[in-house]
This record gives sequence, C-alpha cells and structure tokens, in this order.
Amino acid sequence: MTSPLPVPLPQAYKLLNHGPVTLVTTAHGGQSNVMAAAWVMPLDFDPPLVCLVLDSQTYSRGLLDASGEFALNLPVRAQAAKVLAAGSCSARELAGRGKLERCGFATFPATQVQAPLIQGCAAWLECRVQPQPENERRHDLFIARVEAAWADPDIFSDGRWHFPDEACRTLHYVAGGQFFVTGEAFEATPLPPAEP
Repeated sequence: MTSPLPVPLPQAYKLLNHGPVTLVTTAHGGQSNVMAAAWVMPLDFDPPLVCLVLDSQTYSRGLLDASGEFALNLPVRAQAAKVLAAGSCSARELAGRGKLERCGFATFPATQVQAPLIQGCAAWLECRVQPQPENERRHDLFIARVEAAWADPDIFSDGRWHFPDEACRTLHYVAGGQFFVTGEAFEATPLPPAEP
C-alpha cells in the first residue's frame, strides 16, 4: 500500500461524489467496529460535511453515539469479499471476536478521530458528528464535519480519480452479493452557449 496523502478538505467531497460503498469504522471505550454502508454522501464543501444514515439497532451506532465520531473508508474491488462479510454479520453475533478481525481487515490509526482506518482502501475520511438530535432520532441521519481526508495517491491525486487497474476500482453495491466497480473516466465536451 502506498502511504496515504492528505486531500485538501474543500476537495474531500470528490472522494464520495461518485457514490461508492463505504466501510464505516467506529470506536469508543476500547471497542471498535466496521460496517458496510451505501447511504453516505457529501453535503457541503467548506466546511466539508457528509451525511451518513446509520440504523439505531446497529452495534456501530452505539459506538458512534458514545464517541460522536467515525471514519469512512472507501474499499476497492480487491476487498469485495471482506466488504460483503462486513455487511453480512453483526458484531453482536461474534461472541467477543472483533468484526474487523473476523472480516480480515488490517487497520492503522486515524489522526483526528478514535475510529481506525482500514488498510488497502482507496481513500479515508475522518469525521466528527455535528449534532442534529431530531434527524438522528427520527431518520438515523447524521451530519458530520470531515476533519481529515486521505487518499492512496496511486488511485486519487490532484483532485481526480485514476484507477491504474481493475483491483483498485471503488465499489458500488447492488444487492445479493453483487457489486459494480467504478467505470472508465471520460470528459464530455461542453455544449456551446445557447443563442439569445
């Protein structure tokens, strides 16, 4: 893995703008967890904000509620089986064995939050919740400020995605274990201005 490089915070939205599956990591009181989540999106540029929907019944939600922070990890095709495992079981079912370990994820420490970051991902966002109690209670919707953003420079640099091979393309989950990967990048030619 290439060492992650910082992404300027006003450009952090570019890491999520294409709608990839994310792995949400949380930690509190010596416990940590991971879960797969597709309902994540950028909300604002400056300050950089994201939205996350996290069901109140999940183990991760308890850790998030206690800590007020989480990390978003953008997995790649090479990690698809682990992502599926993370989305297919609950930490409560593992009888003390950590879900990160059970799914085969290696981690490294974040710089701004307690939640661990997952090795081998394309990008990482460290987030702190901006409390909105009514949204959180009623819709399981969290708004968070991105405190730090990182990317593998072989996959994302200079504000652009450039996937060097199929194994490092980000994932999009459909259902029933089926994924798509992010496709080929191209640029469109702008239309000429409309005549008055």
